[in-house]
Amino acid sequence: MNWVADRPALDARALRREFPIFARHPSLVFLDSAASAQKPRQVIDGIAEFYRGDYANVHRGVYKLSARSTDLFEEARERLRAFFNAADEREIVFTRNATEAINLVAQSWGTAHLKAGDEIVISDVEHHSNILPWQQLRDRLGLKLLVAPTDETGEFDLARFEALLSAKTRLVAVTHLSNVTGAVLPVERIVELAHVRGACVLIDGSQAAPRMPVDVRALGCDFYAVTGHKLYGPTGIGVLYGRYDALEAMPPWQTGGGTILNVELAHTDYIEPPHRFEAGTPDIAGAVGLARAVEFIEGIGRDAIRAHEEALTGYGLDRLSHIPGLRLVAGGQRRLSILSFNLDGVHAHDVGTVLDQHDVAVRVGHHCAQPLMDKLGIAGTVRASFGLYNDEADIDRLSAAIEACREMFR
Repeated sequence: MNWVADRPALDARALRREFPIFARHPSLVFLDSAASAQKPRQVIDGIAEFYRGDYANVHRGVYKLSARSTDLFEEARERLRAFFNAADEREIVFTRNATEAINLVAQSWGTAHLKAGDEIVISDVEHHSNILPWQQLRDRLGLKLLVAPTDETGEFDLARFEALLSAKTRLVAVTHLSNVTGAVLPVERIVELAHVRGACVLIDGSQAAPRMPVDVRALGCDFYAVTGHKLYGPTGIGVLYGRYDALEAMPPWQTGGGTILNVELAHTDYIEPPHRFEAGTPDIAGAVGLARAVEFIEGIGRDAIRAHEEALTGYGLDRLSHIPGLRLVAGGQRRLSILSFNLDGVHAHDVGTVLDQHDVAVRVGHHCAQPLMDKLGIAGTVRASFGLYNDEADIDRLSAAIEACREMFR
């Protein structure tokens, strides 16, 4: 396939001008968006303007500035509701990140609804943030944690997943898109199979949300966790989508100001979701910045972003697969925006260091997915991940830098 000719009409070079960091570092090839995406001017300016002219604490002030700040905060919630097509803005809980969102479900929904002998199913490509909370819950409550595998091609094995499901399965927690292999999991079918068994489903959407349309009602999932900094938004803000009936049946996880209806020394009544789960002063500016980020994404078009990154992924696979001694980690038939690899005879950290000398920024290590690395029999990988500001020229620069690394260590 001619990836250049078939590339959709998204001008990555023009979009780069919307990201101030590239003006400061014009030679930078940034291929680490899976770790954290760069921020467009719209987000940076939106946060700055909020602090300049609109900042006050939210919800409890009776003065105009507090009301204005509260309006902006709740408008951000509505913007995120629409972005994910949730049925109700009360289904959008602001968190610090996807990690906190998953822990919230584990510690609130999990402790309220799970008991000894119940089973949780995860996949073998999960980020640690979607493993550790369930391990802790397993150890505390006497649960069983089962792992659905991917096959030798990196494809999620639906048949083996279905075989793991039983009447004891209470929760399935899987990623939408692997942060190591770029594999897109068949989450629609996973949700369908899990619901047949009466299990709830949590999806870690950290990598998928910046790269493809996400419709939580179409997916049918019970929970969907997202982190803002990968979504071209600021750090310190994330979102937990939860079906309202599920959230309503969950006790508060963290408690304090903003979570209550009435407090007596002997008893407390808690407010309804989502504020029940937003103890203390929230990251108001972060929510405003995240709203600006999704506005930026919607202005480009999520279908256009997905098509652009699909084309880049294909082009990258083609270029890297022709480099002698480079071994790509398998990512199945549907992979998007993330390519992990190793170079024979060269440690991943050395590859990353040499690439940095060529102004190519990649991530190296186990990518918070040590169980997957153990399965693959490797200590880590070099990971190149794409954003909407990357194009084929960036992959060409990556390829040339890898060739230079080969020569250096020959």
